[in-house]
Amino acid sequence: MRIKKGQILQRAGENNTKIYIVKSGLLRSYVIDEKGKEHIFLFAPENWVMTDSTARNTPCKLFIDAIENSEVYILEKGKEDKIELQKILNRLEALQNRVLMMMCSTALERYEHFIKTYPKIIQRVPQRMIASYLGITPEALSKVKGKPKK
Repeated sequence: MRIKKGQILQRAGENNTKIYIVKSGLLRSYVIDEKGKEHIFLFAPENWVMTDSTARNTPCKLFIDAIENSEVYILEKGKEDKIELQKILNRLEALQNRVLMMMCSTALERYEHFIKTYPKIIQRVPQRMIASYLGITPEALSKVKGKPKK
């Protein structure tokens, strides 16, 4: 299925039934807090899987949309056996590393980890989205980018 840039595939609160496999393009998942601020959870470039991990047919917690024009395969939950195991493992590894980085790392370390995890999307994602993903302000991201790399 072809998805246009900006198209919302899933809204928080909708019935959670879909799994998206990115053939080309770029998706993101995010939440919006009570103050209306977006917090990016994960990016999904080519060959990654994007889904809300809540149980099938329950209200999802994440919004999912396209950052770029994309082509995705859409599977109904319950048919996960069709997904290549490596794609699932990539997503789980990225999630685990992200949680650990948010708990234990400086903003510079989180930024360096972002570059390592998503080397092919750094130029494809607006700086405000990278800052949201890192849990810092765009201004703090500018300062971090100006620091020398390890």
